[in-house]
Amino acid sequence: MDYFKVSKAADLPARRDRRLYRWLEILPGFLSWATLLILLFLSWLKPIWVAYFIIAFDVYWLLLVIYLGINLFSAYVSMKKNLRVAWRERCEKAPGRFAWSEVVHLVIFPTYDESLEVVRPSFEALLKDGYPTDKMIMVFAIEERAGEAGREKARAIKQEFGGKFKHFLVTTHPDGLAGEIKGKGANQAWAAQQAKILVIDKFNYDYDKILVSVFDMDTVVMPGYFYCLTYKFLTVDNPYRASYQPIPVYHNNIWQAPFFARVAAASNTFWQMMQQIRQEKLATYSSHSMTWRALVDINFWSTNMVSEDSRIFWHCFLYYRGDYRVEPLYFPVSMDVVMDQTAWQTMKNLYKQQRRWGWGIENLPYLMFNTIRGRKELPVGKMVNKILIQLYGFHSWATNALIIGVIGWMPMILGGRQFNITVLSNNLPLVARTLMTVAMIGMVFSAIISTLLLPKRPRQYGLLKSVAMILQWLVLPVSIIIFGAIPGLEAQTRLMLGKYMGFWVTPKVRK
Repeated sequence: MDYFKVSKAADLPARRDRRLYRWLEILPGFLSWATLLILLFLSWLKPIWVAYFIIAFDVYWLLLVIYLGINLFSAYVSMKKNLRVAWRERCEKAPGRFAWSEVVHLVIFPTYDESLEVVRPSFEALLKDGYPTDKMIMVFAIEERAGEAGREKARAIKQEFGGKFKHFLVTTHPDGLAGEIKGKGANQAWAAQQAKILVIDKFNYDYDKILVSVFDMDTVVMPGYFYCLTYKFLTVDNPYRASYQPIPVYHNNIWQAPFFARVAAASNTFWQMMQQIRQEKLATYSSHSMTWRALVDINFWSTNMVSEDSRIFWHCFLYYRGDYRVEPLYFPVSMDVVMDQTAWQTMKNLYKQQRRWGWGIENLPYLMFNTIRGRKELPVGKMVNKILIQLYGFHSWATNALIIGVIGWMPMILGGRQFNITVLSNNLPLVARTLMTVAMIGMVFSAIISTLLLPKRPRQYGLLKSVAMILQWLVLPVSIIIFGAIPGLEAQTRLMLGKYMGFWVTPKVRK
Protein backbone atom coordinates (compact mmCIF):
# COMPACT_ATOMS: atom_id res chain seq x y z
CA MET A 1 0.00 0.00 0.00
CA ASP A 2 1.38 3.42 -1.02
CA TYR A 3 0.58 5.44 2.08
CA PHE A 4 1.92 8.59 0.41
CA LYS A 5 -1.24 8.78 -1.74
CA VAL A 6 -3.72 8.62 1.15
CA SER A 7 -6.17 11.54 1.39
CA LYS A 8 -8.57 10.26 4.07
CA ALA A 9 -9.22 7.25 6.28
CA ALA A 10 -11.55 5.58 3.76
CA ASP A 11 -8.68 5.28 1.24
CA LEU A 12 -7.02 2.61 3.35
CA PRO A 13 -7.98 -1.04 2.70
CA ALA A 14 -7.01 -2.40 6.11
CA ARG A 15 -9.53 -1.84 8.90
CA ARG A 16 -6.80 -1.31 11.46
CA ASP A 17 -5.21 1.41 9.33
CA ARG A 18 -8.57 3.08 8.69
CA ARG A 19 -9.30 3.19 12.40
CA LEU A 20 -5.88 4.70 13.20
CA TYR A 21 -6.12 7.29 10.45
CA ARG A 22 -9.63 8.22 11.56
CA TRP A 23 -8.45 8.83 15.13
CA LEU A 24 -5.67 11.01 13.78
CA GLU A 25 -8.25 13.00 11.77
CA ILE A 26 -10.23 13.57 14.97
CA LEU A 27 -7.25 14.67 17.05
CA PRO A 28 -6.66 18.28 15.83
CA GLY A 29 -10.29 19.35 16.15
CA PHE A 30 -10.62 17.56 19.47
CA LEU A 31 -7.61 19.43 20.90
CA SER A 32 -8.92 22.81 19.71
CA TRP A 33 -12.43 22.26 21.05
CA ALA A 34 -11.08 20.77 24.29
CA THR A 35 -8.93 23.86 24.84
CA LEU A 36 -11.85 26.24 24.38
CA LEU A 37 -14.43 24.19 26.31
CA ILE A 38 -12.12 23.46 29.25
CA LEU A 39 -11.29 27.15 29.58
CA LEU A 40 -14.99 27.97 29.35
CA PHE A 41 -15.88 25.41 32.01
CA LEU A 42 -13.06 26.50 34.32
CA SER A 43 -14.19 30.12 33.93
CA TRP A 44 -17.25 29.00 35.90
CA LEU A 45 -15.64 26.43 38.20
CA LYS A 46 -12.20 27.98 38.81
CA PRO A 47 -12.33 31.56 37.48
CA ILE A 48 -9.15 32.56 39.32
CA TRP A 49 -7.19 29.87 37.48
CA VAL A 50 -8.46 31.08 34.12
CA ALA A 51 -7.81 34.72 35.04
CA TYR A 52 -4.16 33.97 35.72
CA PHE A 53 -3.99 31.92 32.54
CA ILE A 54 -5.44 34.80 30.51
CA ILE A 55 -2.85 37.22 31.91
CA ALA A 56 -0.04 34.77 31.13
CA PHE A 57 -1.47 34.15 27.66
CA ASP A 58 -1.67 37.89 26.96
CA VAL A 59 1.99 38.23 27.95
CA TYR A 60 2.83 35.34 25.62
CA TRP A 61 0.83 37.04 22.85
CA LEU A 62 2.69 40.31 23.38
CA LEU A 63 6.07 38.59 23.15
CA LEU A 64 4.90 36.67 20.06
CA VAL A 65 3.79 39.90 18.36
CA ILE A 66 7.23 41.43 18.99
CA TYR A 67 9.00 38.32 17.71
CA LEU A 68 6.86 38.08 14.58
CA GLY A 69 7.23 41.82 13.97
CA ILE A 70 11.01 41.43 13.89
CA ASN A 71 10.66 38.57 11.41
CA LEU A 72 8.26 40.59 9.28
CA PHE A 73 10.62 43.54 9.10
CA SER A 74 13.53 41.28 8.22
CA ALA A 75 11.54 39.61 5.43
CA TYR A 76 10.40 43.00 4.12
CA VAL A 77 13.99 44.25 3.93
CA SER A 78 15.10 41.08 2.14
CA MET A 79 12.22 41.28 -0.34
CA LYS A 80 12.86 44.93 -1.19
CA LYS A 81 16.55 44.17 -1.59
CA ASN A 82 15.83 41.27 -3.97
CA LEU A 83 13.60 43.47 -6.11
CA ARG A 84 16.61 45.70 -6.78
CA VAL A 85 19.03 42.89 -7.66
CA ALA A 86 20.15 42.47 -11.28
CA TRP A 87 19.29 38.78 -11.35
CA ARG A 88 20.39 38.16 -14.93
CA GLU A 89 23.89 39.36 -14.12
CA ARG A 90 23.91 37.11 -11.08
CA CYS A 91 22.81 34.17 -13.20
CA GLU A 92 25.59 34.82 -15.71
CA LYS A 93 28.16 34.68 -12.90
CA ALA A 94 26.56 31.78 -11.03
CA PRO A 95 28.98 28.87 -10.38
CA GLY A 96 26.47 26.16 -11.23
CA ARG A 97 26.65 22.68 -12.71
CA PHE A 98 25.57 24.16 -16.02
CA ALA A 99 24.87 27.57 -17.51
CA TRP A 100 21.71 29.44 -16.55
CA SER A 101 20.72 29.58 -20.24
CA GLU A 102 20.30 25.79 -20.21
CA VAL A 103 17.52 26.00 -17.62
CA VAL A 104 14.04 25.58 -19.09
CA HIS A 105 10.95 26.80 -17.25
CA LEU A 106 7.68 24.90 -17.50
CA VAL A 107 4.82 27.15 -16.35
CA ILE A 108 1.39 25.65 -15.66
CA PHE A 109 -1.70 27.82 -15.29
CA PRO A 110 -4.68 25.69 -14.19
CA THR A 111 -7.94 27.51 -14.83
CA TYR A 112 -11.66 26.92 -14.54
CA ASP A 113 -13.97 29.88 -15.02
CA GLU A 114 -11.68 32.92 -14.70
CA SER A 115 -12.42 35.66 -17.19
CA LEU A 116 -10.02 36.93 -19.86
CA GLU A 117 -9.63 40.08 -17.74
CA VAL A 118 -8.00 37.89 -15.08
CA VAL A 119 -6.14 35.50 -17.41
CA ARG A 120 -4.53 37.94 -19.84
CA PRO A 121 -2.43 39.97 -17.33
CA SER A 122 -0.86 36.77 -16.03
CA PHE A 123 0.51 35.92 -19.48
CA GLU A 124 1.50 39.51 -20.19
CA ALA A 125 3.56 39.50 -17.00
CA LEU A 126 5.55 36.49 -18.22
CA LEU A 127 6.56 38.45 -21.31
CA LYS A 128 7.59 41.40 -19.15
CA ASP A 129 9.57 39.22 -16.74
CA GLY A 130 12.66 39.42 -18.95
CA TYR A 131 13.57 35.73 -18.99
CA PRO A 132 14.05 34.45 -22.58
CA THR A 133 10.69 33.11 -23.68
CA ASP A 134 12.40 30.59 -25.95
CA LYS A 135 13.38 28.88 -22.69
CA MET A 136 9.78 28.66 -21.49
CA ILE A 137 7.16 25.96 -21.98
CA MET A 138 3.66 27.28 -21.34
CA VAL A 139 0.72 25.06 -20.36
CA PHE A 140 -2.77 26.54 -20.19
CA ALA A 141 -4.75 23.87 -18.35
CA ILE A 142 -8.51 24.14 -18.83
CA GLU A 143 -11.28 21.95 -17.46
CA GLU A 144 -13.59 19.94 -19.72
CA ARG A 145 -16.48 20.85 -17.43
CA ALA A 146 -15.92 24.55 -18.25
CA GLY A 147 -17.60 23.78 -21.60
CA GLU A 148 -17.45 25.91 -24.71
CA ALA A 149 -16.68 29.05 -22.69
CA GLY A 150 -13.47 27.43 -21.45
CA ARG A 151 -12.44 26.29 -24.93
CA GLU A 152 -13.16 29.71 -26.39
CA LYS A 153 -11.02 31.34 -23.70
CA ALA A 154 -8.20 28.92 -24.48
CA ARG A 155 -8.39 29.69 -28.20
CA ALA A 156 -8.24 33.42 -27.53
CA ILE A 157 -5.23 33.12 -25.21
CA LYS A 158 -3.34 30.77 -27.52
CA GLN A 159 -3.99 33.05 -30.49
CA GLU A 160 -2.61 36.03 -28.58
CA PHE A 161 0.32 34.40 -26.77
CA GLY A 162 0.92 31.02 -28.44
CA GLY A 163 3.70 32.20 -30.75
CA LYS A 164 5.63 34.04 -28.04
CA PHE A 165 6.98 31.01 -26.12
CA LYS A 166 9.08 27.98 -27.09
CA HIS A 167 6.01 25.76 -26.69
CA PHE A 168 2.44 26.68 -25.86
CA LEU A 169 0.23 23.77 -24.89
CA VAL A 170 -3.49 23.83 -24.10
CA THR A 171 -4.60 20.79 -22.10
CA THR A 172 -8.17 19.80 -21.34
CA HIS A 173 -8.62 17.89 -18.10
CA PRO A 174 -11.40 15.28 -18.56
CA ASP A 175 -14.28 15.47 -16.13
CA GLY A 176 -15.17 12.62 -13.82
CA LEU A 177 -11.96 10.56 -13.84
CA ALA A 178 -11.94 7.81 -11.21
CA GLY A 179 -10.19 8.63 -7.95
CA GLU A 180 -10.21 12.38 -8.52
CA ILE A 181 -11.98 15.29 -6.89
CA LYS A 182 -12.97 18.33 -8.91
CA GLY A 183 -10.08 20.59 -8.09
CA LYS A 184 -6.88 22.29 -9.06
CA GLY A 185 -4.59 19.37 -8.20
CA ALA A 186 -6.21 16.97 -10.65
CA ASN A 187 -6.13 19.56 -13.43
CA GLN A 188 -2.46 20.48 -13.01
CA ALA A 189 -1.43 16.82 -12.65
CA TRP A 190 -3.13 16.04 -15.97
CA ALA A 191 -1.49 19.10 -17.54
CA ALA A 192 1.99 18.07 -16.39
CA GLN A 193 1.52 14.52 -17.66
CA GLN A 194 0.44 15.84 -21.05
CA ALA A 195 3.41 18.21 -21.15
CA LYS A 196 5.70 15.28 -20.41
CA ILE A 197 4.32 13.26 -23.31
CA LEU A 198 3.73 15.98 -25.90
CA VAL A 199 6.71 18.25 -25.27
CA ILE A 200 9.35 17.20 -22.74
CA ASP A 201 9.83 13.57 -23.80
CA LYS A 202 9.02 14.22 -27.43
CA PHE A 203 11.79 16.82 -27.75
CA ASN A 204 14.17 15.06 -25.34
CA TYR A 205 14.45 17.79 -22.73
CA ASP A 206 16.83 17.06 -19.88
CA TYR A 207 14.76 16.44 -16.74
CA ASP A 208 17.53 17.84 -14.55
CA LYS A 209 17.42 21.21 -16.29
CA ILE A 210 13.68 21.90 -16.00
CA LEU A 211 12.00 23.95 -13.31
CA VAL A 212 8.21 23.76 -13.12
CA SER A 213 6.13 26.60 -11.72
CA VAL A 214 2.46 26.01 -11.00
CA PHE A 215 0.63 29.32 -10.66
CA ASP A 216 -2.89 30.20 -9.64
CA MET A 217 -4.56 31.81 -12.63
CA ASP A 218 -4.44 35.29 -11.11
CA THR A 219 -0.68 35.11 -10.43
CA VAL A 220 1.22 38.03 -11.95
CA VAL A 221 5.00 37.61 -11.69
CA MET A 222 7.17 40.62 -10.95
CA PRO A 223 9.99 41.32 -13.47
CA GLY A 224 13.00 39.22 -12.63
CA TYR A 225 11.16 36.34 -10.96
CA PHE A 226 12.46 33.60 -13.26
CA TYR A 227 16.03 34.89 -13.12
CA CYS A 228 15.80 34.94 -9.31
CA LEU A 229 14.38 31.42 -9.30
CA THR A 230 17.05 30.19 -11.72
CA TYR A 231 19.86 31.70 -9.65
CA LYS A 232 18.52 30.09 -6.51
CA PHE A 233 18.30 26.72 -8.23
CA LEU A 234 21.86 26.98 -9.55
CA THR A 235 23.45 28.05 -6.27
CA VAL A 236 21.72 26.28 -3.36
CA ASP A 237 22.98 22.97 -2.01
CA ASN A 238 21.12 19.90 -3.19
CA PRO A 239 18.71 21.84 -5.46
CA TYR A 240 16.69 18.77 -6.48
CA ARG A 241 15.57 18.30 -2.90
CA ALA A 242 13.85 21.66 -2.68
CA SER A 243 10.76 23.58 -3.71
CA TYR A 244 11.04 27.33 -4.22
CA GLN A 245 8.52 29.66 -2.63
CA PRO A 246 7.83 33.31 -3.56
CA ILE A 247 5.87 35.69 -1.35
CA PRO A 248 2.22 36.21 -2.39
CA VAL A 249 1.15 39.85 -2.33
CA TYR A 250 -2.46 40.58 -3.22
CA HIS A 251 -2.07 43.71 -5.32
CA ASN A 252 -3.88 42.95 -8.58
CA ASN A 253 -7.13 44.52 -7.35
CA ILE A 254 -6.04 45.86 -3.96
CA TRP A 255 -7.43 49.36 -4.57
CA GLN A 256 -10.82 48.00 -5.64
CA ALA A 257 -11.44 45.37 -2.94
CA PRO A 258 -13.43 46.01 0.29
CA PHE A 259 -11.40 46.96 3.36
CA PHE A 260 -12.05 43.72 5.29
CA ALA A 261 -10.85 41.64 2.33
CA ARG A 262 -7.72 43.76 2.04
CA VAL A 263 -6.90 43.25 5.72
CA ALA A 264 -7.31 39.46 5.43
CA ALA A 265 -5.15 39.37 2.28
CA ALA A 266 -2.41 41.53 3.79
CA SER A 267 -2.43 39.41 6.95
CA ASN A 268 -1.80 36.32 4.83
CA THR A 269 1.03 38.09 3.00
CA PHE A 270 2.63 38.99 6.32
CA TRP A 271 2.33 35.42 7.56
CA GLN A 272 4.01 34.10 4.42
CA MET A 273 6.75 36.72 4.75
CA MET A 274 7.43 35.69 8.34
CA GLN A 275 7.48 32.01 7.35
CA GLN A 276 10.28 32.74 4.87
CA ILE A 277 12.45 33.78 7.80
CA ARG A 278 11.55 30.63 9.73
CA GLN A 279 12.49 28.14 7.01
CA GLU A 280 11.91 25.12 9.25
CA LYS A 281 8.21 26.09 9.31
CA LEU A 282 7.93 26.79 5.60
CA ALA A 283 5.83 24.61 3.30
CA THR A 284 4.75 25.26 -0.27
CA TYR A 285 1.75 27.51 -0.61
CA SER A 286 -0.38 28.54 -3.58
CA SER A 287 1.91 29.57 -6.49
CA HIS A 288 5.37 28.02 -6.19
CA SER A 289 8.13 26.28 -8.16
CA MET A 290 10.00 22.97 -7.95
CA THR A 291 12.24 20.77 -10.04
CA TRP A 292 10.77 18.61 -12.77
CA ARG A 293 12.92 15.74 -11.50
CA ALA A 294 11.21 15.76 -8.08
CA LEU A 295 7.76 16.12 -9.61
CA VAL A 296 8.27 13.09 -11.86
CA ASP A 297 9.78 11.08 -9.00
CA ILE A 298 6.60 11.38 -6.93
CA ASN A 299 4.33 10.93 -9.97
CA PHE A 300 2.93 14.48 -9.97
CA TRP A 301 0.35 16.13 -7.75
CA SER A 302 -2.30 14.30 -5.78
CA THR A 303 -5.59 14.25 -7.65
CA ASN A 304 -7.80 13.69 -4.60
CA MET A 305 -6.64 16.53 -2.34
CA VAL A 306 -8.07 19.98 -1.61
CA SER A 307 -4.78 21.36 -0.27
CA GLU A 308 -2.66 20.13 -3.16
CA ASP A 309 -0.29 23.11 -2.89
CA SER A 310 1.01 22.04 0.52
CA ARG A 311 0.51 18.27 0.02
CA ILE A 312 3.07 18.27 -2.79
CA PHE A 313 5.70 19.39 -0.28
CA TRP A 314 4.75 16.81 2.33
CA HIS A 315 4.63 14.09 -0.33
CA CYS A 316 8.18 14.98 -1.39
CA PHE A 317 9.28 15.23 2.23
CA LEU A 318 8.11 11.67 2.90
CA TYR A 319 9.27 10.28 -0.45
CA TYR A 320 12.81 11.54 0.12
CA ARG A 321 12.75 10.38 3.75
CA GLY A 322 12.89 13.86 5.23
CA ASP A 323 15.54 15.13 2.82
CA TYR A 324 13.38 17.84 1.28
CA ARG A 325 12.84 21.50 2.10
CA VAL A 326 11.39 24.77 0.86
CA GLU A 327 13.83 27.46 -0.22
CA PRO A 328 12.46 30.99 0.39
CA LEU A 329 12.90 33.33 -2.56
CA TYR A 330 12.07 36.60 -0.78
CA PHE A 331 10.53 37.64 -4.09
CA PRO A 332 6.89 38.65 -4.58
CA VAL A 333 4.24 37.47 -7.01
CA SER A 334 1.00 39.44 -7.18
CA MET A 335 -2.45 37.87 -6.84
CA ASP A 336 -6.10 38.90 -6.38
CA VAL A 337 -7.79 39.97 -3.18
CA VAL A 338 -11.11 38.15 -2.74
CA MET A 339 -13.78 40.36 -4.30
CA ASP A 340 -17.28 39.96 -5.67
CA GLN A 341 -20.05 42.22 -6.93
CA THR A 342 -21.34 43.02 -3.43
CA ALA A 343 -19.71 43.40 -0.01
CA TRP A 344 -21.90 40.64 1.44
CA GLN A 345 -20.96 38.17 -1.29
CA THR A 346 -17.31 39.13 -0.81
CA MET A 347 -17.63 38.33 2.91
CA LYS A 348 -19.07 34.90 2.15
CA ASN A 349 -16.38 34.18 -0.45
CA LEU A 350 -13.64 35.34 1.91
CA TYR A 351 -14.92 33.07 4.66
CA LYS A 352 -15.03 30.10 2.27
CA GLN A 353 -11.51 30.85 1.09
CA GLN A 354 -10.19 30.98 4.65
CA ARG A 355 -12.00 27.73 5.47
CA ARG A 356 -10.43 26.06 2.45
CA TRP A 357 -7.00 27.25 3.58
CA GLY A 358 -7.84 25.91 7.03
CA TRP A 359 -8.54 22.56 5.40
CA GLY A 360 -4.79 22.24 5.13
CA ILE A 361 -5.27 20.50 8.47
CA GLU A 362 -5.86 17.34 6.38
CA ASN A 363 -2.07 17.12 6.03
CA LEU A 364 -1.58 16.61 9.77
CA PRO A 365 -3.15 13.10 10.05
CA TYR A 366 -1.34 12.26 6.81
CA LEU A 367 2.01 13.13 8.39
CA MET A 368 1.26 11.39 11.67
CA PHE A 369 -0.01 8.23 10.00
CA ASN A 370 3.01 7.94 7.67
CA THR A 371 5.36 8.55 10.60
CA ILE A 372 3.75 5.72 12.58
CA ARG A 373 3.62 3.31 9.67
CA GLY A 374 7.03 4.23 8.23
CA ARG A 375 8.98 4.84 11.43
CA LYS A 376 11.71 2.35 10.42
CA GLU A 377 12.40 4.26 7.19
CA LEU A 378 11.73 7.89 8.19
CA PRO A 379 13.82 10.11 10.50
CA VAL A 380 11.45 9.96 13.47
CA GLY A 381 12.93 12.95 15.31
CA LYS A 382 12.59 15.15 12.22
CA MET A 383 9.07 13.90 11.58
CA VAL A 384 7.95 14.57 15.16
CA ASN A 385 9.36 18.09 14.93
CA LYS A 386 7.43 18.77 11.72
CA ILE A 387 4.24 17.32 13.21
CA LEU A 388 4.50 19.46 16.35
CA ILE A 389 5.11 22.59 14.26
CA GLN A 390 2.00 21.87 12.17
CA LEU A 391 -0.11 20.95 15.19
CA TYR A 392 0.89 24.12 17.03
CA GLY A 393 0.21 26.26 13.95
CA PHE A 394 -3.27 24.94 13.26
CA HIS A 395 -4.22 24.85 16.94
CA SER A 396 -3.13 28.48 17.34
CA TRP A 397 -5.03 29.44 14.20
CA ALA A 398 -8.29 28.04 15.60
CA THR A 399 -7.97 29.10 19.25
CA ASN A 400 -5.67 32.06 19.95
CA ALA A 401 -7.97 34.84 18.75
CA LEU A 402 -10.96 33.28 20.51
CA ILE A 403 -9.01 32.95 23.77
CA ILE A 404 -8.06 36.62 23.68
CA GLY A 405 -11.30 38.04 22.30
CA VAL A 406 -13.91 35.80 23.93
CA ILE A 407 -12.57 33.48 26.64
CA GLY A 408 -10.73 36.36 28.28
CA TRP A 409 -14.08 37.83 29.40
CA MET A 410 -15.59 34.58 30.67
CA PRO A 411 -14.21 34.61 34.27
CA MET A 412 -16.02 37.91 34.89
CA ILE A 413 -19.22 36.71 33.21
CA LEU A 414 -19.33 33.15 34.57
CA GLY A 415 -17.24 33.46 37.72
CA GLY A 416 -20.09 34.72 39.87
CA ARG A 417 -20.15 37.20 42.72
CA GLN A 418 -17.44 35.43 44.69
CA PHE A 419 -14.92 36.05 41.91
CA ASN A 420 -16.18 39.51 40.93
CA ILE A 421 -15.53 40.95 44.40
CA THR A 422 -11.86 39.94 44.27
CA VAL A 423 -9.04 42.33 43.48
CA LEU A 424 -8.02 40.04 40.61
CA SER A 425 -11.44 40.43 39.00
CA ASN A 426 -11.19 44.21 39.19
CA ASN A 427 -7.67 44.25 37.77
CA LEU A 428 -8.08 41.59 35.07
CA PRO A 429 -9.65 43.94 32.48
CA LEU A 430 -7.04 46.61 33.21
CA VAL A 431 -4.10 44.22 32.92
CA ALA A 432 -5.47 42.55 29.78
CA ARG A 433 -6.30 45.91 28.18
CA THR A 434 -2.83 47.26 28.95
CA LEU A 435 -1.08 44.21 27.49
CA MET A 436 -3.27 44.22 24.40
CA THR A 437 -2.76 47.96 23.94
CA VAL A 438 0.98 47.43 23.91
CA ALA A 439 0.49 44.51 21.51
CA MET A 440 -1.40 46.91 19.21
CA ILE A 441 2.05 48.19 18.26
CA GLY A 442 2.10 45.13 16.04
CA MET A 443 -1.04 46.33 14.27
CA VAL A 444 0.49 49.78 13.72
CA PHE A 445 3.62 48.12 12.38
CA SER A 446 1.50 45.99 10.04
CA ALA A 447 -0.25 49.11 8.75
CA ILE A 448 3.12 50.72 8.01
CA ILE A 449 4.51 47.69 6.17
CA SER A 450 1.25 47.27 4.28
CA THR A 451 1.38 50.89 3.16
CA LEU A 452 4.99 50.56 2.04
CA LEU A 453 4.10 47.48 -0.03
CA LEU A 454 1.15 49.10 -1.81
CA PRO A 455 1.40 49.67 -5.56
CA LYS A 456 0.96 53.21 -6.82
CA ARG A 457 -2.51 54.61 -6.19
CA PRO A 458 -4.62 54.72 -9.38
CA ARG A 459 -5.67 58.16 -10.58
CA GLN A 460 -9.36 57.59 -9.92
CA TYR A 461 -8.72 57.36 -6.17
CA GLY A 462 -7.96 60.34 -3.99
CA LEU A 463 -5.96 60.84 -0.81
CA LEU A 464 -8.84 59.58 1.34
CA LYS A 465 -8.41 56.15 -0.20
CA SER A 466 -4.82 56.07 1.03
CA VAL A 467 -5.97 57.11 4.48
CA ALA A 468 -8.54 54.30 4.42
CA MET A 469 -5.73 51.85 3.62
CA ILE A 470 -4.21 52.71 6.99
CA LEU A 471 -7.39 52.97 9.06
CA GLN A 472 -8.60 49.59 7.78
CA TRP A 473 -6.26 47.90 10.24
CA LEU A 474 -8.55 48.92 13.08
CA VAL A 475 -10.79 45.99 12.12
CA LEU A 476 -7.94 43.47 12.56
CA PRO A 477 -9.02 42.23 16.04
CA VAL A 478 -12.46 41.36 14.65
CA SER A 479 -11.11 40.10 11.33
CA ILE A 480 -8.80 37.51 12.87
CA ILE A 481 -11.80 35.99 14.65
CA ILE A 482 -14.40 36.09 11.85
CA PHE A 483 -12.04 35.38 8.95
CA GLY A 484 -9.38 33.49 10.87
CA ALA A 485 -10.23 31.50 13.97
CA ILE A 486 -13.82 30.58 13.11
CA PRO A 487 -13.22 29.20 9.57
CA GLY A 488 -10.07 27.47 10.85
CA LEU A 489 -12.04 25.87 13.66
CA GLU A 490 -14.82 24.88 11.28
CA ALA A 491 -12.33 23.14 8.98
CA GLN A 492 -10.95 21.15 11.92
CA THR A 493 -14.46 20.32 13.10
CA ARG A 494 -15.43 19.04 9.65
CA LEU A 495 -12.37 16.79 9.59
CA MET A 496 -13.12 15.62 13.13
CA LEU A 497 -16.68 14.66 12.13
CA GLY A 498 -15.66 13.13 8.80
CA LYS A 499 -17.48 15.85 6.81
CA TYR A 500 -14.79 16.09 4.15
CA MET A 501 -14.57 19.24 2.08
CA GLY A 502 -14.33 19.45 -1.68
CA PHE A 503 -12.30 21.99 -3.60
CA TRP A 504 -13.91 25.42 -3.80
CA VAL A 505 -12.68 27.80 -6.53
CA THR A 506 -12.47 31.36 -5.26
CA PRO A 507 -14.35 33.63 -7.70
CA LYS A 508 -12.09 36.32 -9.14
CA VAL A 509 -13.70 39.63 -9.99
CA ARG A 510 -12.06 42.84 -11.11
CA LYS A 511 -14.00 46.02 -11.65
